[in-house]
Amino acid sequence: MILSTIDPKQPFQTPYQPAINDLVRSLKAGLVDNLHSVYLYGSVARKTATPGHSNLDVIIVTQRPYTETKAALLNSIKWRFQKAYPFIKEIAFKSVLVNEVASLDSIFSWGFQLRHCSVCVYGDDLAQCFGDYEPSWEIAKHWNMDVEDWVAVYRNRIARASKDEDQIKAQQIIAKKLLRASYSLVMYRDKNWFDDPIECGQQFLRYYPEKQIEIERLGILLSGRLIAKRSVIGILDGFGDWLVKQYKKTEFRIG
Repeated sequence: MILSTIDPKQPFQTPYQPAINDLVRSLKAGLVDNLHSVYLYGSVARKTATPGHSNLDVIIVTQRPYTETKAALLNSIKWRFQKAYPFIKEIAFKSVLVNEVASLDSIFSWGFQLRHCSVCVYGDDLAQCFGDYEPSWEIAKHWNMDVEDWVAVYRNRIARASKDEDQIKAQQIIAKKLLRASYSLVMYRDKNWFDDPIECGQQFLRYYPEKQIEIERLGILLSGRLIAKRSVIGILDGFGDWLVKQYKKTEFRIG
């Protein structure tokens, strides 16, 4: 089964189009001839964003490194967007060089990201350099084999969080990662791809119905409710450890 792509002709949600236009103008002005192309991924790209809750996730492809000016340019855009577009919760950037994208080593990383999870909003669309993908363990393990590291990092962040908003943000990030990693564990069997974390959890339960309680608890973490730290850490230690072991078992079996 060929995985679906995001329709580039489908218009963005009305509140977001001016922000996207502004973003492209700012990057063109800041990077000039160094800018190759710009992509969106996440809920804004899928046209399912919720004002006040969704991030604007951006990939910038450049011809050359721009290390010296990168922090100033991106921080300036972030600061201005907070004022001009307060309904955008956060703007997140990833940067990559064009020759790093268009390489054989990037097939399961940038190739898959641009082809099936992103939409080009400026420049030459590098997604066209890659063919369509089929669900596979190669894709799943590339994107989620690091789940053990994520669990360790966010377990520590949650344990150390001194502000409620910091803990909630960490809860949401790790819950989203675990829900997506859950589905990726069965993707090669299910022959599909889902990006929405809640849908990932529901599809995962078709194969592991005994994990219903754990998936429901991850959904609660994702919702933005403040949960007692010991309970969050219990989820990470329990389900997180199980998921890590399942990835290792599947990698040993499939390779």
